[in-house]
Amino acid sequence: MSTELPPVAPEVLAEAVESLTARLRKKLDDATAGCADAATRETDGSVTFRFGEDAVVTLRPAPAGTVTAAGQATCTCLLAPRCLHRAAALGAAPLADAAPPEPEPESVPESAGSAAAGTERAPAAASAEAEAEAEGASDEPAESVPALTAAQLGAAAALWHAAAEALAAGVTAGGAVVQAELLRAAHTARLAGLPRAEAAALRVVRGLRAARERRTAHRLGDLTGSFRELLHTAGVLASGTAGPALTGTSRRAYTPGGSLQVQGLCREPVLSATGYGGVVTHLLAPDGSRYSISDVRPGGLARARGAGRASVALGGATLDHAGLARGGLRIVGATVSAEGRLGAGRGVKATPLPGAAWTDGPAAPLFARPAAEAVAELLAAPAEAAETETALIGCDVTVVGAAGDHLLVREAVPHAPLLRLLPAHPHPELPHTENLRRIASYPGLRLRVLGRPDLDRAATLRPVAVGPVPGAQYTLRLPEDWLGRADLGYDRLQGEHFPAPDAATEAAGEAGPVPAADAPDPLADAPLWRVRRLLETGVAGGRRAVAEAARGTAAQAACGPLRRAGLTAAADLATALAAEADRRPRDAFGRLADPSPDGYAWAWLAAATHLAAAERSLVAASWTATPNGATPAAP
Repeated sequence: MSTELPPVAPEVLAEAVESLTARLRKKLDDATAGCADAATRETDGSVTFRFGEDAVVTLRPAPAGTVTAAGQATCTCLLAPRCLHRAAALGAAPLADAAPPEPEPESVPESAGSAAAGTERAPAAASAEAEAEAEGASDEPAESVPALTAAQLGAAAALWHAAAEALAAGVTAGGAVVQAELLRAAHTARLAGLPRAEAAALRVVRGLRAARERRTAHRLGDLTGSFRELLHTAGVLASGTAGPALTGTSRRAYTPGGSLQVQGLCREPVLSATGYGGVVTHLLAPDGSRYSISDVRPGGLARARGAGRASVALGGATLDHAGLARGGLRIVGATVSAEGRLGAGRGVKATPLPGAAWTDGPAAPLFARPAAEAVAELLAAPAEAAETETALIGCDVTVVGAAGDHLLVREAVPHAPLLRLLPAHPHPELPHTENLRRIASYPGLRLRVLGRPDLDRAATLRPVAVGPVPGAQYTLRLPEDWLGRADLGYDRLQGEHFPAPDAATEAAGEAGPVPAADAPDPLADAPLWRVRRLLETGVAGGRRAVAEAARGTAAQAACGPLRRAGLTAAADLATALAAEADRRPRDAFGRLADPSPDGYAWAWLAAATHLAAAERSLVAASWTATPNGATPAAP
């Protein structure tokens, strides 16, 4: 069994790789493989790696458990600290977060003014919540942001070049050296005050690592999206035209919110790929403003599972997160971040209040309008905000049945399309998947769903909580103390929570005439998948793979269906990407020279950006009601 390695600060790893000679860099990937299995944890908390008899690398993490300085990694060989052993050991360890989780403010000066609306845009997934906690990054614009400095422009240009080189290399050639260049550029961006750019670079590096290590959680589509975000952020910053949403802020500011009264909506587990875990409880004010209280710390899955009943650290409130999700709070002296996150300052006082069902109080309007209207509002938001945060929406649905890895339901509105329900978090140790599988065994079941729309999939909702539909006969039968809802990440639905089997036959007809296996998917059926495959081929195999895939008749075979479907812009961009990938410049003596990665990166980014916009239009159309209740056809 391998020893758990301490996280390493990105700049420490980048410096270790940069100090190697060109000959040693070529050996780094092979030296790094297997290091984790050979590590040994000592009694003093350090971790040692033995490379033969004369080379022993020792990592001595700081009290927080992270290797944050070069002196905390030593080697006994003669070449140390510029040795292959030390760089390999550091490369085998997981990457630490860019910044530690932001501590709650003890107090907020009165001169800071009152909080504005206090509304929150919930994160796109639980892992995004954990990343925001760990990295401390925020996309909220400041009131006034000066023009980018020369240092910021230089850092952005360096990050763009490193990202372009990594894209041209792809996963196959994106080893430790390529990753170290990205980490070095990310650290420079951090020092220049560009936290969003740094966070985007770290996501790409983690994705490259996951892909090269063939981790089960890796998805090539996610890495493709990370590359698109990094190139877009770095490119716009380097041009000097970026707004505050792309620069970001490294600290989350809390301002006085006065007196608040909030009701619990639901809670969901938080689990990050960087080892953070916890819970976030969503709250609503009487005017519909959204707030949240989160408890995210190092600990991974164990902490995510246990935090659902952890005490709420807010103004001496005697509630845990389970009680708060079905209860309420009256808060005096509240401190609120721009995202609606409530702080636990020294002057904050909180008193528990009785809870309210979803049918009463501020939660009722969430289920009062069709889901398509709520999704259209989210899709109309700025792209930078929509990529990172998605609010919870509510709807009443009828269960159709299981189809593959998802559950098909139909919203209880006239001519509604089929919706797909996917687990909000697919980890097998969390009950999301098990709960959805049990719900799928009750066709015709009426269900009230609170979830987060997946804006990358057609008509897809990731539910975080469910409840019975008021007045429906064939619906959930939850205990009274659950107050009419079940948190799918913590509560496990049992047979006693469902209606009697003899009522199933009569209600099954409400599911509608469309078989689950025949549910259309305009996003998957559209010929845009050819562009997506070309972009993902570039991420996986690099520039050379795109050039090989587009040679001969393959380019015409790929672009023909796009043009026939009227997607001429997509066809033109794919053609331009293939041409740029296959461009082979020559020097003054007629010899083949390595092409600059910039032109290829711009061509790839243009195609990726267009694809994201086209797919976003298809996602919007998939939520739209049609006269016969079918999902709109793909172009």
